[in-house]
This record gives sequence, structure tokens and C-alpha cells, in this order.
Amino acid sequence: MSLRWCLCLIPILLGSLASSAAADDDVACPLNMTVLRVVGGGASPSFDSGTQCHYILQALHLLQADYLRRTERFVPPVIASESCWSVFQSFINEFEPTLDIRASCGLQTAWISEGCMNITTKQQFEATVPATATQPVQTNCNQSLDNNAPCALCTTKLSTLLSYLTGPTVGNVSDCRAYTSIYAASLSDQYGPTDPGTAKCLFGLDFSSHSSGKRRAIVISLVSVFCFLALLLFFALWAYLRFKKRSGLLARGKETVLASGLDSMNQSTTLIRFTFDDIKKATRNFSRDNIIGSGGYGNVYKGTLLDGSQVAFKRFKNCSVAGDASFTHEVEVIASVRHVNLVTLRGYCTATTNLEGHQRIIVTDLMENGSLYDHLFGSAKKNLSWPIRQKIAIGTARGLAYLHYGAQPSIIHRDIKASNILLDGNFEAKVADFGLAKFNPEGMTHMSTRVAGTMGYVAPEYALYGQLTERSDVFSYGVVLLELLSGKKALQTDHDGQPSALTDFAWSLVRNGSALDVVEDSMPEPGPPQVLEKYVLVAVLCSHPQLYARPTMDQVVKMLETDESVPSLMERPIPFIAGRIDIEKSALSNSGQLCSPTGYQAYTLQGRRKSSSKEEEEVEEEEEKEKERSSVSETVFTYSN
Repeated sequence: MSLRWCLCLIPILLGSLASSAAADDDVACPLNMTVLRVVGGGASPSFDSGTQCHYILQALHLLQADYLRRTERFVPPVIASESCWSVFQSFINEFEPTLDIRASCGLQTAWISEGCMNITTKQQFEATVPATATQPVQTNCNQSLDNNAPCALCTTKLSTLLSYLTGPTVGNVSDCRAYTSIYAASLSDQYGPTDPGTAKCLFGLDFSSHSSGKRRAIVISLVSVFCFLALLLFFALWAYLRFKKRSGLLARGKETVLASGLDSMNQSTTLIRFTFDDIKKATRNFSRDNIIGSGGYGNVYKGTLLDGSQVAFKRFKNCSVAGDASFTHEVEVIASVRHVNLVTLRGYCTATTNLEGHQRIIVTDLMENGSLYDHLFGSAKKNLSWPIRQKIAIGTARGLAYLHYGAQPSIIHRDIKASNILLDGNFEAKVADFGLAKFNPEGMTHMSTRVAGTMGYVAPEYALYGQLTERSDVFSYGVVLLELLSGKKALQTDHDGQPSALTDFAWSLVRNGSALDVVEDSMPEPGPPQVLEKYVLVAVLCSHPQLYARPTMDQVVKMLETDESVPSLMERPIPFIAGRIDIEKSALSNSGQLCSPTGYQAYTLQGRRKSSSKEEEEVEEEEEKEKERSSVSETVFTYSN
């Protein structure tokens, strides 16, 4: 009798489980689609096929910002993924009836519930990003962002958050960069994500340009009334431009067209286009008192923006409209690179005036403590303590390692020197002036026939053969590390008036077992002797004349930060300093520039040796010879004219 009772219960239990599963499938989506209608004011945007997926994701991020403000959660639960896609799909189909979001944009259902570094709540986000980084965002983004000034201030503060969010961007619709905007948009109860200024500033969603039926009718009426006048104006303007063409007054029109590549940059970047008048006001009309640096590229000026923030303006000289396409691409590359040990690019300026001509300017954060050169060799020289020098050495190594192996595409700096290592208020090293050169958009490396850099820092294989690799930067870093340790310049003059290299001086001491003699005697708070000696050995190893004897920057960081020992030093070739300097002078004198500083070039390190040019084949043969020479410990490596 009891068995029959149990058998009768089985259908009831199965029915209960099925009902539960069905209920799970019907979990309501917690995202509020009404937010998009509020932002749009009832207007429906229209997207072209090239940008529709980008704007769809940005609209979804705005919904997530509202969800975070209400629930302190970044993404809806996995169980609601299907229902969220369904209601979002229904909203999109109101103005794009045939568009399938997931199929057209290559999205998967579960991705809507996945986020950056598995962070799902506001508490987890603020536990990952320190308060020193989130506090400026909370202060500057909790306001109306409808105008350019507050928007620029907010988005600039957001860039600092990315150095702490290093998770992958594949496999979700809310990557780490999107998290920063979602977080900022959720901060204000007064404005919040539904504020049109917030939607436009943080997500690039601008509904103001989509007119209602009444507005369209007004526009059509106005066009009809003034059609004849517009036609007359067109012919008058055409005649005027044709007349002025010979005098070269079309330069500004050309500049505007070429600069549009920067204006159409992805909305997720924090890059700002400054006007030339704004920069003139910030620098007091480029006052000489505001100059904080100079070089072959032009001058660097300090200035104050309208929001009170201190920035640096790098003004390039000898610019022309012909170089704008390259300038546009280079600025985009730098804007995409973010690291705590790299100088952050805030924005740029392209302008043409009758008096000043073509102006190309980049804007970066101002470093309160200037450059490493200022502290080692400048007029206001300060004797840095060992803890600060060690911090600068490690920070610079981390920044270069990121350029070589973390940035996509990879970047070879080509001009690492003390004046290009900037220091913030906490003496955190910031590598500056990377990437502003001819960038290869196809992502292929090639041998450079134009050697760029600074005397004393150029790697031998680069000066001799034009052979540029990431280990060319390693050589320059080794020279800077020796300067940091010894307080001596890369090139000095001996008692006979002949130039001598710091690398050879350090090698002679290390070879004689006196590595600690490289270290500056008057250094305050000197570190433990074994640590100082290790840093000297790393510097000598990095500045080895032979390419394959040098470590990679990843290996350098590991040696400096851990107890990993320094590899045995290979026998060093016999240098002829005068010949080397002559070679560097000759190589650098053949370098040219077009509205760009000499000494920086971006390359993708993958795919090397795939070019079939005759010049590359010759250098590949030289590489093989170099490998053979490096295997013989008593090889003599000479420099000759």
C-alpha cells in the first residue's frame, strides 16, 4: 500500500520541478528600459551598419549604470540573461525591426551577466580600486556633465582607474573600460544616467540631433524659404574660394577635413580636442616663463586649464597639413595606451591661423617634480635618496615592459633618456614621448634607415645597421640606470678632452670586482650593498654592446623586483669611443622629422623578418653573424666610420 502511495507522488514531484524550472526561465529582467526613453525624450535614434553595434553596447552600459545606482550591482544575475536580452531586443526593434542584436553583433546570451575581472558589485569595485583613485571620480563626476569643461574633468579622472583594472575584455559586453563609465554615471542621484549630459559625455549617446516631427517640419519650412538665398551664397562662396586658392588661404579647410579622423575617435577614449585660443590663454600666449622643456621637436609649456588643473602643452614646430594623417594615427595610438608608469595623454590641438600657421599640440598631465634629468644634472639638482632612485628605476622598467609586451600594437620608444623620465608628486616614474612617429598600421616591423635618439643612449646595432628591436630600448634603459646610480652623465669628457662613455667606465669597475664604486658616494640613505651591486650589474648587463647579451624588459623588472639573480656577464667587446660617437653623430644627422619629435617610433614586434625588401635581408644576415659573434666570449667588437 505504501509503495503505491509513493508511485502516485512521483508525477506530482516532477510537475513541481518543471514548474520551478519554468519560473526560473521567466525571471524578469531588472534593467529598466524606460531609462533609454527618458534620455531620448521619446526620439528614436538611427544607426548606420558600421556603428550600430557600438551604440547598442553603449545604450546597454547606460542601463547598467542605472541598475548600479539602484542596486549597487554592475550586471544582472545570470538567471535573468535571456529575459534581459529579450526586453532590450524589443526596445531596439521599435526603430530597427529587422536587427537581431546578438546575431548581428556576435554576442552571446551569458555575456550580459559577465563583467570586468568578475566584479559584479560596487563594493567589489571599490575594494579593487583604491580610494585615492575613486575619490577624485566621485568628486568631479557627481555633477552635470552637459558642458565641455566638467565632462573633460570627469573623463580625465576616469583614466586613472584603468591602471587598476587589468582584466580581459573578451567574453563579455562590459569590459573594464566600460566599468569606469558605468561607475561614474551611477554616482549622482540628482543627475544620474538619465541626464542627457551624462549620456553624451560618458557613453557618447546624443539624442539631441534626432528631431521630432514638429522640429523636422520647421527645418523643412526654413530650408524652403531660404533655398534661393542659399544657392546664391553657394556660388558666391565658390567664387571667393577659387579666387583665394592661389594665395594659400585654403589651408584651414584642408586641416579641418584631415583632423576629422581624430574627431571620430571611439567614444570610449577620454581624448579631448582643445582649441588653439584655449591653449594660448592657458599658457599666457606661450610665454617664455611657461617653458618647462625644449628639444628638436619644439617647446613644452606648462599651463592651467579653466577647471584649475595643471597640464603640459607640447608644441611641435615645422608642421604642415601634409603630416596630419600621420599625426592623427599617432595620437590615436598614444590615447589607447594606459599604464601607471606612462604619461597620460589628455588631448590634442590642430589649428591653422594666418599668423602662427599650422599648429599641432598634444596635452598631457603636468609632472610636479619635473624630469629625472632635472634632479640628476639640472640647475636645481637634488641628491635623491636610494629609496626614491630604486622607485624610479623599477617604475621606468615597468613602463617600458608595458610598451614592449602589454600595448597592442607594441611600441619601441627609441629615445629613453633621463629627460624623458618624468616624476609626479610622489616621485612615481612616468615614461614620456612614446609613440609619436611613423606608425605602421599593417603591424609589420622593418629596419629603420633613419636612426633617431640621443647621443650616448643609442644602441650599437641601431647606430651601425639601423637594426631596431625592443632591446634597443633595453640598452638605453641600462644607460639611464647607470646615470641614476652614479649621478654621472652618459657621455663625459676625460682629462685629455676626449669623450668617454659611462657604460665603459662602469664595465671597467665591474670587471675589476669594484661594482659598488659605480654608485654615487654622496647618495642619501644608501641601500644595502648587495642590492646596490645587483642594480649595477643589471645596468651593465642592459647596456652590453651585443644585442643578444641583453635581457628583455620583462626580465629586467623581475630581476629588480625579486631575488632572482643576475646572469653571468659576457665578455665585453673592446670599444673605440671616438668611432662610436662619430657613428652616432652621422646616424642621427640623417634622421628627419615632419611635425614630430625625433626619437620615437611605434612597431609591432610580431611578424619580424616577414618583409622581403633587400635592406631587411641584409640586416637578417647581419643578425645571424651577430649571433655567431656573441657565442665567442673573446670577440672584439669595434666601431668604425
